[in-house]
Amino acid sequence: MARLHTVSFAESAVRDLDEVQAWYAVQGIPDVGERLVGEVLARVDQLAHFAESGRVVPEFEATWLREPIMAPFRIVCRMDDERVRVVRVWRSERLMRDS
Repeated sequence: MARLHTVSFAESAVRDLDEVQAWYAVQGIPDVGERLVGEVLARVDQLAHFAESGRVVPEFEATWLREPIMAPFRIVCRMDDERVRVVRVWRSERLMRDS
């Protein structure tokens, strides 16, 4: 049976989700932003049971940094033996920088 991990969000990821909702609200379709954020949260909930799902982030190739893709977003997570911490939620086409 898979080990249960604690899942948490970094402030940067919370800001990303807030920005998603704000962008769709400005576009006049706040319900789309709410739906997408809800889908991201549902996907993140799955990480408690399947922490190693998703690919290793190609920009870094570190096994402890993974990203389940949930189009149109990259959910970037830092992992250890007990925790999964969501650090960013970005558009799929956006590349990460190490600085």
